[in-house]
Amino acid sequence: MSMALVSQGATASSAPVSSVLTPAIAFQDLAALTAQLGHPDNLRDLGVLALCLAAAWLMIRAWRGREPGDVASIWLGHHVVDGVLFPVMALTFTYVARRLLGQGDPSTVLRVAVPMLVSLVVIRLTVKVLRFIFPDSSHVRIVERSVSWMAWLASIMWILGLLPMVLAGMDEIRWTMGSTEVSLRNLVEGIISAVLVLILSLSLSSAIESRLLKGAGDNLSLRKIAANAIRAILLGVGLMMALSAAGVDLTALSVVGGAVGVGIGFGLQKLAANYVSGFVILAERSLRIGDLVRVDNFEGQVTDIKTRYTLLRAPNGRESIVPNELLITQRVENASLADRLLLLNTVVQVAYGSDVERLLPALRSTVAEVPRVLADPAPNVFLTAFAADGLELTFSFWIGDPENGQMSVRSAVNMAILSKLNEWGVEIPFPQRVVHHVPAPGVSSASR
Repeated sequence: MSMALVSQGATASSAPVSSVLTPAIAFQDLAALTAQLGHPDNLRDLGVLALCLAAAWLMIRAWRGREPGDVASIWLGHHVVDGVLFPVMALTFTYVARRLLGQGDPSTVLRVAVPMLVSLVVIRLTVKVLRFIFPDSSHVRIVERSVSWMAWLASIMWILGLLPMVLAGMDEIRWTMGSTEVSLRNLVEGIISAVLVLILSLSLSSAIESRLLKGAGDNLSLRKIAANAIRAILLGVGLMMALSAAGVDLTALSVVGGAVGVGIGFGLQKLAANYVSGFVILAERSLRIGDLVRVDNFEGQVTDIKTRYTLLRAPNGRESIVPNELLITQRVENASLADRLLLLNTVVQVAYGSDVERLLPALRSTVAEVPRVLADPAPNVFLTAFAADGLELTFSFWIGDPENGQMSVRSAVNMAILSKLNEWGVEIPFPQRVVHHVPAPGVSSASR
């Protein structure tokens, strides 16, 4: 790519940037602005600005209601003024008031308020969207501060009249990229437009996803796939608009698309398979959020289904990230696909000679009284083996809330069985062994 700097002729209207942006002009504009703000006519404009801010606050408060808003809300915020919608409404009212009262010569107060509100909209939108999408990222704070400094600096330069001069100076710096001539101003404006378009796409997709997943019940998987599809479409459209705003020729994407297709076919086939498998799982509903499954000797509850992986959480708090392709190509045990009933077993031995015919009904009733054990299907007990040390009894019982864990209910059943056996005086045998001592040859029994 050849790059050649294009020189511009020095004219009276386009002076060098170094000679235009002098501190003297900035100080003169600042002094003039301060003098205009002290004029008595600006008291009316201050009242109009306060009225615009109050109207924006009342409108958003009436829209949200009296209850505090959702902490994760991007537009409404938690205290009305900390959302994106408040500076947007205030900016709209202030701009309308400026056009109505200014009559072609905008007042000083409203002329200052509009760029300040524009900067506040940009900062609030960027911060809210980044915090919502990347809540645990350590780099979000750096991006927030950078955007805030640039937005406030741009608004101050606009108020002082320096921003048009800076833009004119940036427009003079040009170079050629192939057959296209690009200026520094076009490049900076394209980058800013691309970032804003992507932030708006992420904000819109996040708002739609939260609305779709709010209050979801049995159709959570379908809503999840719809949210993922909408996010992918909006990000794709936003990326196209961002590239177009940055001055990238979209016709060149056909070649890039072919290269990406070849890369997916060879190097990224596993990643593509995981994404496709994620949509297949959500569409077929073979796995749902909340199901208790066992995958690759790991048993846990499905807590989230992403487009690339599925998150499982075991009762002991451990989490497993399972690629979606693994859930399609391997055997997966789903304990709650048809229903949420789960059969559990426990084994105990009683001594030979115990009255098993009378003991089994009593033990069955004891297990049925344990909390979390379902009455239908009813628990049961069987004589399953004649073990070396006693009679082996196997208890089977059903629970309807496997997400609450299995160890606690199994322990409660064992405690109930032990209490009943102690009440009936039934012995739980323990292994006993008989040792025969064989004397050595030539040693009589009298000498021992």
